Amino acid sequence: MPTVAERGIGSEAKGPSQLATYAMAQPKIADHHPPRPVSYLGPLEPHATSPAFLFGGAGFIGRHLAQALVARGHRPVVLCDVAQPRWPVTNDVRFRHCDVRRPIELAEADASALVFNLAAVHRTPGHEDHEYHETNELGARHVTDFCDRHDVADLWFTSSIAVYGATEDAVTETSPLQPSSAYGRSKAAAEDIHEEWARARPGRRLVTVRPGTVFGPGEGGNFTRLAWALKRRRFVYPGRRDTIKSCGYVGDLVESLFFMQRDAAPTVTYNFSYAPPPTIEEVCAAFAEVGRLPRPLGTVPLPLMLAASRILHKAGVESFRPERVHKLNRSTNIQPRVLVESGFPFPTTLRTGLAAWRDADPAGEFV
Repeated sequence: MPTVAERGIGSEAKGPSQLATYAMAQPKIADHHPPRPVSYLGPLEPHATSPAFLFGGAGFIGRHLAQALVARGHRPVVLCDVAQPRWPVTNDVRFRHCDVRRPIELAEADASALVFNLAAVHRTPGHEDHEYHETNELGARHVTDFCDRHDVADLWFTSSIAVYGATEDAVTETSPLQPSSAYGRSKAAAEDIHEEWARARPGRRLVTVRPGTVFGPGEGGNFTRLAWALKRRRFVYPGRRDTIKSCGYVGDLVESLFFMQRDAAPTVTYNFSYAPPPTIEEVCAAFAEVGRLPRPLGTVPLPLMLAASRILHKAGVESFRPERVHKLNRSTNIQPRVLVESGFPFPTTLRTGLAAWRDADPAGEFV
């Protein structure tokens, strides 16, 4: 496995935009299939009674993953994070305060445990460069050290499509990594650390996923802000309508983690997104159809949007930084080739995923 330096990773420090929240994607080919109900009960090879440790597990993805593990019979499911979960937990789920930036001291693990490293500092802009590396890269070292000490054999890691950088060209898992942000570079370095762990001893299995934007109940991020802007008729396309962005429903992401473990011999790395990733215009159309939200007001020339963002940013409106407008205008054309070729049966399409979210409590709010 090539190192970060050998992959030729770039050094330009730009990051994913908060405004890029509004540029999500729709699966074209999947919409030709009848929708399947969302299922979290796909294959998982380790014993169903084994404990599970979710580092960074108190957040959005951790919530759905913990519920899935409990449904499969895993006990206990331990959320290891710096903050308590904001969602209700059952008696089968425990919380342990844990900062992955420091050596991890937890006595509950044994060799049968499943470990998921979800921990990350990811909002960009919003942090100093060193903060991404301290949590994402050093945190990877501490999680894998924890696995070493407890003879853990099964590890999952959530990386990011930020390792590719924004591109108009389609990229797959074999494409060179060219992250354009400290976040992306820290995730690429973390991938190397996890790979080193997996190959250091026979019998270990590592699943690394590079998710696009993930949406669903409890998200409170990209799609939530898009729905908010559409509902209030405050969204316009910045310069173009054909920006490609990768995304997928959180239930499908969880299902894919379990599904792809069968190919971890000793490692498997895959992109997670609907296939193919479509345009922002198609996503807005899906929201209009499923959520009965207004369509965007139109397209505003990019130079005008940038000029307005500079004025608003100087006035203290943090969400209108020029780099965020630029990011919204750029594509993330990430193709989930490995997932598709492995035969993963996506439980949802964009529209049925949005419908499941629409119907979740509080109904119709997309939060």
